[in-house]
Amino acid sequence: MKSNNQYVSEEHKKYLCKLKKTEIFVKVTQIIVLLSLIFFWEIAARLKWIDPFIFSQPTRILAAAWEMILDGSLFIHTGISLFETALGFLLSTMLGTAIAILLWWNNFILKVADPYLVVINSLPKTALAPILIVWIGNNMKSILFTAILMSIVVTTLTVLNGFLEVDQDKIKLIETFGGSKKDILKKVMLPANVPTMINALKVNVGLSLVGVMVGEFLVAKAGLGYLIIYGSQIFKLDWVMLSIVILGVLAALLYKCVMILEKRFLKWRE
Repeated sequence: MKSNNQYVSEEHKKYLCKLKKTEIFVKVTQIIVLLSLIFFWEIAARLKWIDPFIFSQPTRILAAAWEMILDGSLFIHTGISLFETALGFLLSTMLGTAIAILLWWNNFILKVADPYLVVINSLPKTALAPILIVWIGNNMKSILFTAILMSIVVTTLTVLNGFLEVDQDKIKLIETFGGSKKDILKKVMLPANVPTMINALKVNVGLSLVGVMVGEFLVAKAGLGYLIIYGSQIFKLDWVMLSIVILGVLAALLYKCVMILEKRFLKWRE
């Protein structure tokens, strides 16, 4: 039996090869840019173009990381922030989706809540963090609530807009065959809005991390946010820069997880 590859035209093979080369070139360029920035940062610090005490430098950050790895504190701070971010991310996504379903289900509630959602979404969430500390207390719950508050409204609005933009002909078809609101939700709304929900996840990753950092700045006794604040207070700026680097890595890894989820869904749908 002939392989399917034998039926691929030479032009299509050349096109696929060109796409592959472009992808590799982009990744190589990204790595070169990153390494160049690190190299010039180190050179600038060594030649005193910038003050290494204030701006730190890659070698000092690596030394600080190694020191904290040996005493185990780096894993503790990173683990706490990662746990808080993941939990806040999951809770805000589930609650935001549930609220969106409720608003879609009941048009009266939607009309009542619409202006309030717009106002809450416009508010700077960081300004509400001190109030949450007073209400909830100086503990991890305040950090989680801050993370949830940062992303739940965005999730609700994103998913709700996806529900409202679904093709009405599909809904009428279900209704014609006697389908209920529950059937419309299960058979039309949720399947049609999985890409919208995944896009909401991409946004929530960053917002949840920001919320956790804001909470840790104010109340935490451990975590990367605490390490940034404490390091700046005692002028351990190597700790501060190390924490920022780790935050960047965590954000990239969490976003990558969402991308993998999206690719698996697209592959399953095909």
